[in-house]
Amino acid sequence: MSIKTFKKKISSPILWINFMLMFFVLIGVGIGVWYWLKDYTLHGQEITVPSVKGQRIGQVGLTLSRLQLKAVVVDSGYNRSLPTGTILEQNPASGQKVKPGREIYLTINTHKTPTIPFPDIADNCSAREAEARLKALGFTIIKHESVEGEKDWVYGVKCKGRIIQAGERISKEEPIVLQVGQNSSNTAIKEDIADPETSINSSTTFSSDGNDEEDVYDL
Repeated sequence: MSIKTFKKKISSPILWINFMLMFFVLIGVGIGVWYWLKDYTLHGQEITVPSVKGQRIGQVGLTLSRLQLKAVVVDSGYNRSLPTGTILEQNPASGQKVKPGREIYLTINTHKTPTIPFPDIADNCSAREAEARLKALGFTIIKHESVEGEKDWVYGVKCKGRIIQAGERISKEEPIVLQVGQNSSNTAIKEDIADPETSINSSTTFSSDGNDEEDVYDL
């Protein structure tokens, strides 16, 4: 292709019209994408998350719905002083700015008391050590039941009138009864000391002539 031919083609009005059309199409596409992203990401729209802790789940659902937010229960906990269904925690926290439609994750109060594996207490520690371990785990009601055995040694653990084993899941609010020994040793040793002078049963007889005295000892 000669230079003259190239100049002729590049100066063609049709070519420049096509360039202009492509330019305007690209601008239109860019503007459309920008508006779409703005609408999709809700640019400039923010909602302040309200505080819903301590409220009931039904009321919280309505409150968040009015603000274009969604309530999602993701976990549960237990607080004996609060009614069932009360909100214990929320995420995001109150006061934070979020977009409309954002999910608010909630932790609600359940009616079931939590249970934990019971530690190895029976025949493994003293009463004082057992009380310290149980209190550290959250058990608050501890009673003692006297049994035969070494003083202050735990021989068994009862809950609801039955013996429980290590590893068994028990509610923290159930009263725990420790079976604690009360004797100074496991067995009482009794010794019988025989006194020859007092244990010998003696009887005295006299001979027919009355002169000789005969002592007969029954051993």
